[in-house]
Amino acid sequence: MSGEHPELLSASHIRDLAEGLGIRPTKQWGQNFVIDPNTIRRIVGLAELTGDEHVLEVGPGLGSLTLGLLDEAAKVTAVEIDPKLAGQLDETVTLMRPERATALRVVAHDALRVPAEQLSWDDAGPEVLVANLPYNVAVPVVLHLLQILPSLRKGLVMVQEEVADRLCAGPGSKIYGVPSVKAAWDTHMRKAGVVGKRVFWPEPRISSGLVRFDRVEPASETVARKEVFAVVDAAFAQRRKTLRAALSTLVGSGVRAEQVLRAAGVDPQARGETLDVTAYTRIAAALREMPDAEA
Repeated sequence: MSGEHPELLSASHIRDLAEGLGIRPTKQWGQNFVIDPNTIRRIVGLAELTGDEHVLEVGPGLGSLTLGLLDEAAKVTAVEIDPKLAGQLDETVTLMRPERATALRVVAHDALRVPAEQLSWDDAGPEVLVANLPYNVAVPVVLHLLQILPSLRKGLVMVQEEVADRLCAGPGSKIYGVPSVKAAWDTHMRKAGVVGKRVFWPEPRISSGLVRFDRVEPASETVARKEVFAVVDAAFAQRRKTLRAALSTLVGSGVRAEQVLRAAGVDPQARGETLDVTAYTRIAAALREMPDAEA
């Protein structure tokens, strides 16, 4: 939507805003503010916005990414847990993008608890998620929003690089785990780049990763997401155990676990990190069909 590059928040802008609000970034809310305009432009560009979309931003902080999104999106809903930051965001946008002020709506809420209806605009949910997510809640936030917002069809999130790698990992790799399987339930995730530590204030200890996702059909239309996720959680609860042993607590016994796995066409001696999401849906389906009593 923009031709020339409008002004974005610089490092001095960020520090002045924080000082004016009496804010020091807190570990509690995982606050690391982006202070490099070129990084903001890179994130917005990788999100591939079309100019007519409703974008959801989580953790806008002092508004660095918010301004970049308003330059390319039709409207932005920003969810901010810190009341001071939530209160400042409208003011910052009004000052720096007065012509776009009405295209922003700030929701002062925890993204893990915000009701889906509060994220709608004109009765339509957001279509794109673009966010610099706090490291400590990145995976739960992404999975929760995907669950409550069927309108979301793509997104770009910046997370701790290790988390990015886990979200995008495939079966058999050392970092493949619960986030990898759950993300694959209804999205295709790929790593879109790495962001260095120096573009943040305060500077984090490790680099960040950019993850691009596109919504796909759920792995199963017949088995519920929560049923599959319960199996995934059990399979990875003790990573080195075989699936027969790992699922025994969930299903009641090792014998019953073996019955379920064989019914699903899965080797009971396999380990959880070798299975893709489709295999987990088969296990959940077999568990549902298995009689309560052991054979």
